[in-house]
Amino acid sequence: MRPSLCHRAGSHRRARPPLPPHGFTLVELLVVIAIIAVLIGLLLPAVQSAREAARRSSCTNNQRQFGLSLLNYESARGHFPPTDARGSGTPGPTAAGGWSLHARLLPYAEQAGLADQFDFSRAAFTGNFAAQTPNPVFAGLFATPIAGLLCPSDPAPAVQSANGFSYGGNNYMVSFGSATADGAGTCYLNFSRPTDGIVFENSKVRAARITDGTSQTIVGSEAVRSIGADTTFSPGPPPSPYQYTLNGSTGWNSSTLDGPAGATPTTAQLDAILANWRSLSSWRGASSAAMRGRGVSWAATTQGNSLTNGFLPPNSPIPDYVIHWSGFFGPKSHHAGGANVLFADGHVAFLPASTDATLHRGLHSINGGEVGRD
Repeated sequence: MRPSLCHRAGSHRRARPPLPPHGFTLVELLVVIAIIAVLIGLLLPAVQSAREAARRSSCTNNQRQFGLSLLNYESARGHFPPTDARGSGTPGPTAAGGWSLHARLLPYAEQAGLADQFDFSRAAFTGNFAAQTPNPVFAGLFATPIAGLLCPSDPAPAVQSANGFSYGGNNYMVSFGSATADGAGTCYLNFSRPTDGIVFENSKVRAARITDGTSQTIVGSEAVRSIGADTTFSPGPPPSPYQYTLNGSTGWNSSTLDGPAGATPTTAQLDAILANWRSLSSWRGASSAAMRGRGVSWAATTQGNSLTNGFLPPNSPIPDYVIHWSGFFGPKSHHAGGANVLFADGHVAFLPASTDATLHRGLHSINGGEVGRD
C-alpha cells in the first residue's frame, strides 16, 4: 500500500530547533538602569527627609527631658541651678573652676549614677579662662558622652579633645537672657553679672520671677557643636556653618560691652558691632585651650559650652561670638529652617529662621514685660 501524500509530506518535515533564550538588548538594559536611577532619585529625598524628621523628633524629646530636669531642680531646690560658682564673684577671665549647671542637673536627668561620682564641693576645673584644666579626679568622668545632651542631627563627634583632655559634648544650652543693653548701665550681655535670664553667675532665680509667663519665656535652646582646632579663615563665612565661633578678642574688646554704669553700649551699638563680623578671620574650634568653642563639654561652665542668649535669631547667618564672660548667641541647628527652643513651662517649639530679632530677644527675658506669640 502506497503511503498517502499527507503521510509522505509529514515524514520529511524536520523538527524546529528550540528558540534561543531571550535577553535584554543594550538599549533595553540602559532604559532599565535609567528607570531605576529615576526611582532612586525620587525616593532618596523622601527617605532622607523621613530620617531627618525622626532625628528632629528625637532632638525635641531630648530638649523636653532637659527642660523637665530644670523644672525638677527648681521644684526641689527652690531655684534654677546657677552657673559658674567661682566664689570670688569678681568679673573677668580668671579663677575658673565652677561646675556647669548641666553637671548639677544630672541627678534630675536620670544620671544619678554619674552624679554620685562627683564631689561638688571640689573644683571641677583649675586655671584661668584661657587654659582650663579638669580636676584629675573627675577628668575621666567628664569624657562621658550623655545621649540626652546630644542632637542626633549634629555630625560633630560625641567626644572631642580640648587642651589635651577628652570631653563629652552638649547641644542644649540654657539662656542667660536677652543680651540687650540700654547705654545707661543696664547690660545683660555678661553672665558674670545679674542678667534678665534664669541663670548667671551664682544665681538663684526662682520660677516666680518669670513674670512674662512661663509659656512665653525661652529658657534654653539648641546649639551646633564646634569642631576642629582654632584657626584662621579668609574674612567671611567659615566653610562649615556654625561649627566655628568667632574669636571676639580680635574684633572688639569686652570692656566696651559690659563696663560699669554709664559705659555700657546700647543694643543698636551692639548690632553695629555685629555688622562687621565678615571682616574678622580668627575662629575658635573645639580644641581651643580656652574651651571657647560651642558645646565641647557638658561639664564646663563657660558660656560657649553651656549657655546661650537671645541676641541672634534662630540659625542667623551671623555666627556666635565668644569673649570672656560675654558673647552673642542664638539658637542654631542642623535642622532646616530654624532650631528648637525650650520654654519655662517645659514645652519645646521650633522657631523659624525668620523670627524677628527684637521679638526673639524679648522672649529670652524673664521679666521685661514683652508679649510673645503662640
